[in-house]
Order: sequence, then C-alpha cells, then structure tokens
Amino acid sequence: MAQPAPAMKSVLNQLFDHRTLSSEQAHALLIGMGQDAYSEAEMAACLGAFRMRSMTVGELEGFRRAMLELCRAVDLSVYNAIDLCGTGGDGKNTFNISTLSSFVVAACGVPVAKHGNYGVSSVCGSSNVLEAIGVKFESDEEGLKAQLDAAGICFMHAPLFHPAMKYIAPVRRALGVSTFFNMLGPIVNPASPRRQLIGVYSLELARLYAYTLQQTDKQYAIVHSLDGYDETSLTGPVRVISRTEDVLIEPQDFGFEAVRPEDIFGGDTVEQATDIFLAVLRGEGTKAQTSVVCANSALALRVASPELDLNRAADNAREVLLSGKAYQVLEKLRAMAGNK
Repeated sequence: MAQPAPAMKSVLNQLFDHRTLSSEQAHALLIGMGQDAYSEAEMAACLGAFRMRSMTVGELEGFRRAMLELCRAVDLSVYNAIDLCGTGGDGKNTFNISTLSSFVVAACGVPVAKHGNYGVSSVCGSSNVLEAIGVKFESDEEGLKAQLDAAGICFMHAPLFHPAMKYIAPVRRALGVSTFFNMLGPIVNPASPRRQLIGVYSLELARLYAYTLQQTDKQYAIVHSLDGYDETSLTGPVRVISRTEDVLIEPQDFGFEAVRPEDIFGGDTVEQATDIFLAVLRGEGTKAQTSVVCANSALALRVASPELDLNRAADNAREVLLSGKAYQVLEKLRAMAGNK
C-alpha cells in the first residue's frame, strides 16, 4: 500500500540540508505529485532542489517505480520491440536524431516502441515533430499494435500514458530547464520494452542508469558523447555502456568522419526542425546528418542483435535510409491517420 504524500515542507527541509531521500520517500513524493497533493510553487521548489545536486540510485529507483505505477501500462511484449530514447536536457538543440533513427531501425526490420514527448528544454521534441507531420497519437493498446503491424513502429506520446503528470507539466514548462523528469523519461516507457538504446547528458547519469538497468532483464546500451550530447553525435568519442561492455567508440569505428556541432543543429523553430526531419528521412539530408542518424541506428541494431558488427550495422542503416525505406515507414504511419 502506497505511503501518504509526505509534507513538502519536510521534504524541502531534508533536501536543503543536503540529505538524500530513501527509495520509499522518493516513491511517495512522486506519487503525491501525481495525485495533485502539492501546489505548483511547492513542486517548483522541489524540482529546483534536485536540479542543484546529483540523484542517488535509491531516489531514481523510487521515482521510476512511482511513474510506472501511475502510468497507463500497455502490453506489447509479443513484438519484442526496442525503444530509442534520450533524456534530453543536454542543451545542444540537435535535430531529432533518436526519432529519425527509430524509423531507420524499424525499416531494418526491428520493431520499435518509441516513447516521447514535447520539447521542454529544447525547441522541438519527438512529439512536436511527429504531430507537425501528421502522425496520430494512439492512446490505447490496440491502436499501438495496429501501428506496429502496419509500419513496424508505434509512438507513445508520454502525456497520454502518464496522465498523473498533468499536474507537474505546467511547472516543467514554466521552468524551461531539464529536471529529474528528463532523467526518468527513457526508463518509464509504458510498454516496458526489453530492448533499449538510451542517450544521457552526463557520464554520472550513465553510470546511474547502468546500475539501475543491471537489476532488470533488459538488453540495453547507454550512450553519452563525451562533449555532452545525449546521443552519438559524431563530434567526438562516445561512451557506450551495456550489460557486457563499457567502451569508447570513435566516429571512424562506425565508418564515418567526425562532424562539427553546427552540422547537427536542429533549427530555431518546430517548422525548421520538421523540414530537417523530412529531408533526412527522404535521404536528402547532409552527409553529417545522415551519418549521425546511421551511427545511432547502428547502436540500436546492435542492441537487438549483439553479434552484429558495428560497421556493418551502420552500412545497413545507411542503405535503408538512402533507399527511402525509412521514409516509407513514416508514410505507413501517417496513412493510419488519413494523411497523404
């Protein structure tokens, strides 16, 4: 039985005194947020306090359990799908790399159950761009299965599956910075897929995730580019942590040249981000954009098939992207919403 929501004054005093919460306290706190037990001012103060320090493993696990208890869970286990999801919050404003990679991976024959949301600390999140190009957000299990059957990919717009978070959403938007909810996004997919590629914005968070995911039965790879990106940016080496390895991978290991930060900029508006998204998916992106999407796709393909050579996986992704097969996946998904 869930604990009653703790008094926010007590929680804040504990946090301001540099004391951590137990897993049970963190669980009860987030359940309280999801049940509208606190004012927006109280929640803003709490998010601000966590922003000032590192999360503990116990706190992360308590928050994760609460989010999964509060969500509208769906069972897509028959598909053995993979999720490609980053934390966001790296402040880099790249184009929608993980979302584009999701379509490439689906076109390669690996089912994808993508979890995403509107941008909070960036211009354009996955939900913004997919909504702009006419993808219908499904809110029930049967609708998601229909998407997977037709296109090999389904998209779970987070607010539809985490309705309790409606109380915290205005606070997150008002703050406009990453909070611990960014940290939770990739590990609270309502379908609980057993395969995941997760991008994180700090090495500290990568280690935290690794410890947490080691306690599960997931196949996963956690990626963090050493210059701060929550994905494989190809701007330098990327740290990749899985159940079996912890390695540094250079751009040339994918068979690609290094790119510059400005080469993967995502635009200043949703319209610009959408134009970039469609150009890349049609195989008309720049060399840098195409390479970055294929590198991230390759890592996801290797999560699905660990025996796959990284260079070969990148070649497969590039062939699928440039052939138009990834764009065909999008067309199938859009067609389900009656779009041409």
